[in-house]
Amino acid sequence: MYKRILLAYDGSAPGQQALLDCHEIAQWSHSDLTLIAVMPFPLASVGTEGVVYNETVQESEKTRYQGILDTGVRRLADAGLSARGEVVIGDAVSEITQYARRIGADLIVVGHKHLDGWAARWWRGSVSKALIEQAPCSVLVVITQ
Repeated sequence: MYKRILLAYDGSAPGQQALLDCHEIAQWSHSDLTLIAVMPFPLASVGTEGVVYNETVQESEKTRYQGILDTGVRRLADAGLSARGEVVIGDAVSEITQYARRIGADLIVVGHKHLDGWAARWWRGSVSKALIEQAPCSVLVVITQ
């Protein structure tokens, strides 16, 4: 059924649950697993000279995202599954959908936590909702409370 699964992994509680669900599906369907961690566009700070790109902060964040990704790949390896991972930079929805197209994913798995209050939902938006609209394949949204 699913031969290539892409897991958008951020190490959060919903991400951890998505990893567990992804593990079960991959075992059942003997799928190839790819994890991606999507890092926001390069970080900048506002100073007296305007917006300044901070390479030190950027490298620190990339190392942090790589650590999260490595932990997810290691958890799958410890469970007997082979997975690879990559840190990508940009808008989460765009990067996930482009990556899914590139690898020919049959399924995208993403974690989701319900936000409290209408203001939080309005301000933050929903990656899951946008992903469902733009994905080139099926999307499994793993919900945690």
